[in-house]
Amino acid sequence: MTVSRYVEEAAEKLREAAGQIALAREGPATCENQRIWLEALTAYCEALADIQSYNNESVHEKLHALSGRMGLRTFPSSA
Repeated sequence: MTVSRYVEEAAEKLREAAGQIALAREGPATCENQRIWLEALTAYCEALADIQSYNNESVHEKLHALSGRMGLRTFPSSA
């Protein structure tokens, strides 16, 4: 699977978690509802971390491709 596909899946998980957070916030202040909110918040944070990681990987791949087109032997250069 491509990095962009991973980013899309992580973004979908982020949207789902955001929806669950919104629903939990609208509900009554009960222990069960707070548990649901905390689980959704955890899923949101994990999806956000995945997006950041996949975006960093994508940028890294693009920098290596660009360095190859520029004819650099090593990237990053040792200078």
